[in-house]
Amino acid sequence: MSETSQPPASPCIRVCELDATGRLCTGCMRTVEEIAAWSGLDDAAKREVLERAKERRAARRERR
Repeated sequence: MSETSQPPASPCIRVCELDATGRLCTGCMRTVEEIAAWSGLDDAAKREVLERAKERRAARRERR
């Protein structure tokens, strides 16, 4: 079964803590808006959110 045949799993790791701006979860790296919208998104949109979160995590590591 290919990766795209299954719905994307939520990236939530149960570390729900917002950054200093109050807009980004430091656990899953999604914005508050992305978290709120997650259950209503189609699979393609969820994959886009996952990709943005992955990019945010990488950028955060680079700053350290």
